[in-house]
Amino acid sequence: MLPKVFTQLDLFMDLNLAQLASLAPLFTFCTCGENDVIFEQGDPAEYLYIVLEGCVAICFYPDDGEPIVVAHIGKDDVFGWSAAFGSGTYTSGAICLEKTKLLCVRGEDLKKFYEKHSETGILILDRLARVVARRLKRTHTHDQVVAMLEHGLKNGIKPLGG
Repeated sequence: MLPKVFTQLDLFMDLNLAQLASLAPLFTFCTCGENDVIFEQGDPAEYLYIVLEGCVAICFYPDDGEPIVVAHIGKDDVFGWSAAFGSGTYTSGAICLEKTKLLCVRGEDLKKFYEKHSETGILILDRLARVVARRLKRTHTHDQVVAMLEHGLKNGIKPLGG
């Protein structure tokens, strides 16, 4: 049976039951506590995350200064894009600000899904790009983000030095 959450998230809005049923097995649920570190900047970028409940801080750690909180991620928002971009490592860290429920998907599984179900994969890429562009607050970035996601899913990007 398809979990109800898949019919309620913006990312999956208007997908038919067959599309949702093919996507659902890729995702897992997890719960993190307050102050739990989900990933550190520089960690291997394995998962893309969707917040179901709670709040996550995205922190950038510059080489020459204090950490910078670049975003607060709440319900129905997405983070860990590096896994979808195929960029190898996370460019920022993620820490829970409170008890948080997440839906997680491996970037590699998204890539395989895209290759097998390109029509649905394109819809998901488009929606991910909208989330990213909305957060960047520049609507003209949407097409660029779609192109980056598609390139990452098709080709992957090797980490520096790797």
